[in-house]
Amino acid sequence: MKVVGFTFIRNAITYQYPIVEAIKSILPLCDSIIVGVGKSDDETLELINSIDSDKIIIHETIWDDDFREGGQVLAQETDKSYKLIPDDADWAFYIQGDEVLHDDSIDNIRNAMQEHKDNPDVEGLLFKYRHFYGSYDYIGDSYRWYHREVRVLRKREDIFSFNDAQGFRKKPNIKLNVKLIDAYIHHYGWVKTPDAMQLKQKSFHKMWHDDEWLEKNIPKGNEFDFSKIDSLKLFKGKHPEVMNAYINRHNWKFDYDISTNKLKTKDKIKRIIERLTGIKLSGNRNYNLLK
Repeated sequence: MKVVGFTFIRNAITYQYPIVEAIKSILPLCDSIIVGVGKSDDETLELINSIDSDKIIIHETIWDDDFREGGQVLAQETDKSYKLIPDDADWAFYIQGDEVLHDDSIDNIRNAMQEHKDNPDVEGLLFKYRHFYGSYDYIGDSYRWYHREVRVLRKREDIFSFNDAQGFRKKPNIKLNVKLIDAYIHHYGWVKTPDAMQLKQKSFHKMWHDDEWLEKNIPKGNEFDFSKIDSLKLFKGKHPEVMNAYINRHNWKFDYDISTNKLKTKDKIKRIIERLTGIKLSGNRNYNLLK
């Protein structure tokens, strides 16, 4: 079974992306990993080159910063790496620069890839998510977070990165048929020091909006205000092993009263229904779930 990983990154150091940990987390499952490294204002290229593995294949890219609509430049960069995957790969394993695969999931993923390798009806594997916010001690538990997404998929000419690179579809715009597996991705995109998060917000929204929108909607100041989140809960589990040293270096003091939530009324009703029925009432699914 041949598995090729792929990802993309730019300015990882400036915006505190755990890209090294992201890549290392999928290394045990991949024969090689293609990393699209965008031209950066920091030493991101040197950082990727420092990873001690002959599985890493670096492809230097130039991002189209004039393409400021819906975050689609992120999908463009994803597709650049995806297209470099050889056609004889049985699976392509996608990981973003702020995502880390939990090592507890490795055996389950390997077994699922082997089980469905020769079944073309299974076009991807669906992962569960934990979205961290503020610090590494809190998880977002409201309906603003997607709780599942495709991260292992077939290498095919008709598959492309969808919208802002959250997931994938097949041409012209059809959801992939996928199997849910017992595997977790930890998403750390909202865990940064307040100054780094403020920098990221200013830069990140340029991929969606024009300068006039940024001037009206991005708060002034040098630090991001984490207090406006709607609902969080304490994380009581373990982080991926590859994240331990990173967390020790980058964690900061963030206090949040978990008894307080700012959920909308309809979301509070959803939560009550979920607790009574055990059924997850998620938003729009970016995939077709196979039984």
